[in-house]
Amino acid sequence: MRFVKANGLVIHYLAEGPEALPPLVFINPLGCDLRVWSDVASILKPDFRVVAYDKRGHGLSESGPDRTEMADYAADLAGLLDVLGIGRAAIVGMSIGGVIAQELARQRPELVAALVLCATAAKIGTDESWDERIAAVERGGVESIAGAVLERWFTPEYRSQRAAEFAGVRAMLTRTPKQGYLAACGALKRADLRPYAGAIEAPTLCLVGDQDGSTPVALVRQTTGLIKGSRFEIIEGAGHLSNVEKPAAVARLIAEHVTRTAA
Repeated sequence: MRFVKANGLVIHYLAEGPEALPPLVFINPLGCDLRVWSDVASILKPDFRVVAYDKRGHGLSESGPDRTEMADYAADLAGLLDVLGIGRAAIVGMSIGGVIAQELARQRPELVAALVLCATAAKIGTDESWDERIAAVERGGVESIAGAVLERWFTPEYRSQRAAEFAGVRAMLTRTPKQGYLAACGALKRADLRPYAGAIEAPTLCLVGDQDGSTPVALVRQTTGLIKGSRFEIIEGAGHLSNVEKPAAVARLIAEHVTRTAA
């Protein structure tokens, strides 16, 4: 386990591979910690310096105040990269991780060599949908919404055929600290990066599972259209967490994009 102080908080992170390799940084979804990227990272780490971390309020990282903005999450990541001496990296973000990645590209574009935006958008959800989720978690904790969330995250095939793994992901979700989960929901509710998406200069790849119930194909396609020169790919047979269901396909597309843009 590795910990650093970044942007005023203790952040838990993982860094694997020689520093001479191109850095590849993973940002996890809402209700997940860095382990959600394990399968993809294991495929890519022979060719990249892989960095994953627990965003504030998740996993082993400290929580910030109850009200947190997307800019705070991006500043945490910028601080982590500064501490690790990574001046420029390919950033891979899923769901809220993709919103954080977009915000980092807005705040600190010099840190972003390439973007891979997985199952995300410049604006996710509505005030009403986030208010409903926040109220449900305040009443009954993350456990009370887990069933509905996991149905959006995974295909029926995954839920029925990979029961042990599915149970493990459920445990990761339900053990997310309530305060950290609620703070992230609030940040997502207030975040709208649509006015800034057109200014992203980093080469961008947008990925989405064909059965994503959280950020559907049409929503991700809309964000792709806002980012000049971005590419769009659909992962067949995957829900929201395509990195868990189809890690080989996701890893291949990430490697191709990052290698092509670095050439």
